[in-house]
Amino acid sequence: MGYIEEIRAAVGHRPLILPGAAVLVLDHQNRVLLQRRREGLWGVPGGFMELGESAKDTARREVQEETGLVIGELTLAGVFSGQDTWVQLPNGDEFYSVTIAYISRNYRGQPQADGVESTDAGFFALESLPSPMHRKFQDVVTMLVSAFCHSSAPSSHG
Repeated sequence: MGYIEEIRAAVGHRPLILPGAAVLVLDHQNRVLLQRRREGLWGVPGGFMELGESAKDTARREVQEETGLVIGELTLAGVFSGQDTWVQLPNGDEFYSVTIAYISRNYRGQPQADGVESTDAGFFALESLPSPMHRKFQDVVTMLVSAFCHSSAPSSHG
């Protein structure tokens, strides 16, 4: 049983605050890495923090688990929290996410879905994002790509 499951066993469906990280990975053409999650919605790779894990470690682990890419340098892009982050799962569990968002142009490998959390992964031009897009990622992706796509941050991939 994992950490979140242990908390759920103690508090039931009551709202929790769950910290996590997400990474907007950009390739040399300023295309954004997206993954299609099991429920069919597209979004950026990310997930919840594990006990004792740093936010950067969470970000790197989640990208590698979900897409196979190994992430190098990360740049803090923002922290997303508040009323808009409330989620109620089909089983009745409620939570508010606190997402530490990073941007990276520094990665190794080719995107490949893990087949567990994601069913597809790839780079997409901002003008042709796939749909349906997860509601909480649509505006974030657009905002972050617009702000950072002309960045002079070093790029490394292969």
